[in-house]
Amino acid sequence: MKILHTSDWHIGRALYGRKRYREFELFLDWLLGCIEREGAEALLVAGDIFDNGTPSNRAQELYYRFLCRCAAAGCRHVVITAGNHDSPSLLNAPREVLKFLNVHVVGCMAEAAEDELVVLHDGNGKPAAIVCAVPYLRDRDIRRAEAGETFEDKGAKLIEGIRDHYRQVGEAATARRAGLGGNLPIVGMGHLFASGGRTVEGDGVRELYVGSLGQVRAEIFPACFDYLALGHLHVPQRVGGSEVRRYSGAPLPMSFGEAGQEKIVLLLTAASNGVSVQEIAVPCFQSLATVRGDWARISERLAELRKDSSTAWLEVIYDGEELIADLQERLRELIEGTSLEILRSKNLRLAERVLSGMAAEETLDDLSVEDVFARCLAAHAVPAEQRDELAAVFQEAVLALHDQDPRGPR
Repeated sequence: MKILHTSDWHIGRALYGRKRYREFELFLDWLLGCIEREGAEALLVAGDIFDNGTPSNRAQELYYRFLCRCAAAGCRHVVITAGNHDSPSLLNAPREVLKFLNVHVVGCMAEAAEDELVVLHDGNGKPAAIVCAVPYLRDRDIRRAEAGETFEDKGAKLIEGIRDHYRQVGEAATARRAGLGGNLPIVGMGHLFASGGRTVEGDGVRELYVGSLGQVRAEIFPACFDYLALGHLHVPQRVGGSEVRRYSGAPLPMSFGEAGQEKIVLLLTAASNGVSVQEIAVPCFQSLATVRGDWARISERLAELRKDSSTAWLEVIYDGEELIADLQERLRELIEGTSLEILRSKNLRLAERVLSGMAAEETLDDLSVEDVFARCLAAHAVPAEQRDELAAVFQEAVLALHDQDPRGPR
């Protein structure tokens, strides 16, 4: 059986205020064509379907229209798990209806491990693979808080909770395989930050667990998994160098930091003797580019893009020695009459210092909430010995806020 692995669509995400629905639509159209061309019978989407828990009507329309068209493209099964950006209840709400389209949705951790198993059938109706559809595991699902525990204790309990859940699901899959007979391949899914994972600046990847970022090691996953389909990190990569434990990465560049990065989906061929993996490049639907340098370099580069009739969205960073107060006006003149669009510009020379005493290259948009909190601690002269604990409390509050499902209890 051929299976496609993708994740981190982030439908509805904007880039510096620029809506990207056209890109999402083109990608989903391309993905349907890829399913048809490659003869993929199943599609796995490992979390972060939407960019936030309250997606717009247009974002939901793109999602549901795609699901309705999958069967016509030859896809027999679609398995969707929630990521940390998704609303579990929003994804779960139509799942009973979606089952009639052979779309299997797991929006939150199930009460029984067996409920996270999906058996994939081939064209003859015979079982061909078992999918362990594990969604993003929230702190409140896998850890019981106790009075007096340290942040290190909390981190250790989170890791143990994740390990225990995957163990239970792996055991349930092994039992299901024994009941079905034959040596069916088992495919695991997950949405987390595995140890050693790579990110890029501006990709919006959140720290998921207090005290455990980068500590979800490969050995927590059961040995019964013939392939592990992960989501959360936007850079395509292997976990621990393994060919069969992979992040597919985001199919669209989520920031200028990802401009020029090759985006892929992964095609699995699952058989009784194992799983082989092939990378399929995703086309670039909207080019992004960063132009950085002094005024001569910026002018030269924009002239090159203009000559090539480029339609790129641009980030322009001026770092020359000359003080240019009218940078915005100059840039507008250079791209006037072209299809180029400047979404972001930074004048590092002009903004040598801001009132808060930030370095010249920083703006509020460049800082994370953790950075801002650290600046507040410094501004109020909080003693160094108290800062680590206060920062940890603050991070836990931020994570709890991200985990709130705006559509009510599940």
